[in-house]
Amino acid sequence: MRGASAGSGGVFSSIISGSYDRMELFPALALLELESVAVGIRVTDAMVKRAPIAQLKFGTVHPGHFLVLVGGSVASVEEAFDAGLAAGGPRIRDCIFLPDVHPSVYRSAHGERNECRNDTVGILETTSVAGLLGAADAAVKGTDVSIVELRMADDLGGKAFVIFTGELAEIQSALEIGGARIPSGRLHGKTIVPRLDDSVRSMVTSGTIFNSCTPYRPEGAELHETR
Repeated sequence: MRGASAGSGGVFSSIISGSYDRMELFPALALLELESVAVGIRVTDAMVKRAPIAQLKFGTVHPGHFLVLVGGSVASVEEAFDAGLAAGGPRIRDCIFLPDVHPSVYRSAHGERNECRNDTVGILETTSVAGLLGAADAAVKGTDVSIVELRMADDLGGKAFVIFTGELAEIQSALEIGGARIPSGRLHGKTIVPRLDDSVRSMVTSGTIFNSCTPYRPEGAELHETR
């Protein structure tokens, strides 16, 4: 089946127009990670040609891999996912199909960040992008936690992590549930930070990329005379 376009001229319309409040959500999400950029583009082409997926995002990530992320109805995403698996063959490093993805995972996978509202955070860090998506989905479905940020591979040497916020007991449960979903040997770190400093909480809300971080004066910082 030839992939239907989301706009005129067979070109996908913009997925994100600057506001995640207007971002259209779909029930299914699939991700493939390829070891080859060239094969990744071929896989993307095969997926779009096979099924009328509603949303598409792809590109290079560290360390020289290629991610393909698609969303849409369960039937279309599953069909596209199968086509991607066939086209990628042994060059597929990792993959996942989530037929009933939680809305917050869908949004976070597309780059949404949320306010760190509680003073406890939990972090899951993996060497598997696909494994992290599955872990985050299970965690938010099974507990009362929120995702602050979910980052996938880029600027991380191929790793991925998710930051949850919530009450301490819920964070503990979320890390247990999510950690159990990560493939064997792919869990890189699992940490709970209770009573998070207000300054650190504000900076976590702003994002965790060092080069994008504005220097911040923590509460109670020492003072120096200006010369």
